[in-house]
Amino acid sequence: MTTEILDISWSHIALTTLLVLLTGICSVILKLKIEKELFVGTIRTFLQLILLGYVLKFVFDLNNPVLVIIIFSLMIYFAARIITGRVRESKIPYFIPVIGSMFLSYMIINIFIMTVIIQVEPWYMPVYFIPIGGMIIGNSMNALSISIDNWFEGIKKDRFKIEQYLALGGTPSESTAINFREALRAGMIPSINAMMSVGIVSIPGMMTGQMLAGIDPMIAIKYQIVIMLLLVGSTAFSAILALHIVRQLSFTAYHQIKL
Repeated sequence: MTTEILDISWSHIALTTLLVLLTGICSVILKLKIEKELFVGTIRTFLQLILLGYVLKFVFDLNNPVLVIIIFSLMIYFAARIITGRVRESKIPYFIPVIGSMFLSYMIINIFIMTVIIQVEPWYMPVYFIPIGGMIIGNSMNALSISIDNWFEGIKKDRFKIEQYLALGGTPSESTAINFREALRAGMIPSINAMMSVGIVSIPGMMTGQMLAGIDPMIAIKYQIVIMLLLVGSTAFSAILALHIVRQLSFTAYHQIKL
């Protein structure tokens, strides 16, 4: 069964911005002070997605592995920049470790999915590699920002207790074991909640898009199962690696808290 894809006019897209406008009005009335972020976010959504459409069309036509890796790397870089913008901690230089852990984990997992699970030929086929990689980055980016922010807040809150452990001869890893687990758990909760609700509370975007394109629902379901499992694995892998590095950076060589 094939389904005709219905186009959406730009006038109708503009009409949907009324929802954001109403949200901004509510922000002003309730003094939420998020109207500026809503405005900037709306403008960026339009510009970034329109630009992405032209870029992807160009990349899909070229089908060049070097260009695919460059675009994927740029996606990771901007995700890392967004994380540093959300986590307001300037005393610890965690940007390079975070982008390194993201690149390593995302690249390994994405190539594994392309070559072993989906078995795409060639493995860098952009119509698969970039969208699935984007889902990995977007999901894990939120988890990383939550985990790292939770880590810094936990260290500040438990500073006295941690320093007591250190004074008694404990290592940074031993004295912050609870904080590490709590930060990692906080980052994993959204992914776990998504697994619990998928198919009952929500129908994911990838599955919806495939069904709108006329693909057999069972094939779309198989893809979505792989994606859900992939997101949990990539989130855990990148968060554990990034938090481990950030924990090392949070202490001096003499086991003193830098914060």
